[in-house]
Amino acid sequence: MSAAEKKSSSMPEFLRRFFVALKRQPSIIALVVLIIAFFYYSLNLTHISDTTAKIQGPGMGLSGFATMLFSMLSLVCFLNAFPKRKKPVIPMVVLMFVMFGIIIFCDVRYSGLIMTALTREVNPIKLDATTAYIAQAYNVLQNHMMLEGAGVVLVLLLPVYSKLLRRINTSITVEDNGKLDVIDISGED
Repeated sequence: MSAAEKKSSSMPEFLRRFFVALKRQPSIIALVVLIIAFFYYSLNLTHISDTTAKIQGPGMGLSGFATMLFSMLSLVCFLNAFPKRKKPVIPMVVLMFVMFGIIIFCDVRYSGLIMTALTREVNPIKLDATTAYIAQAYNVLQNHMMLEGAGVVLVLLLPVYSKLLRRINTSITVEDNGKLDVIDISGED
């Protein structure tokens, strides 16, 4: 087999192995989205903390802390809720959805406090070059809510797309199957 044939045959094998892994553990799709949401929020935490220091609204620091804490804990609950090749653990699934609700509530509350600070009648905060991080924090919160929402939807639809993934044919066809000669194992020459 030439190098070009090996290269062309390795891509379908890679895809086959990928789909076999997804068929065995389809919850990995939702987990990846939730990890992306966690890292997106974590990597933009500077904008959130600067906004908290500037606005100093009631509960802003607690909302940011709760979002970070429950994002980490929800990932731990997710890993415990969907063990490998076993049925989901219902109490962990319920706890995970409670944490998702807290995360989304904290994001909505924090976004509301930003909008209140920008639109209040007495001493509103003006967005300019020095306070651009406030607009960035608001955008981070909106995107984080969308990512968390997508993760929640993927967890809810897990039974549906796991059935769809099982329908994908990942079997390997073997040439000359059933055309083997009789093997003599008597030991006589």
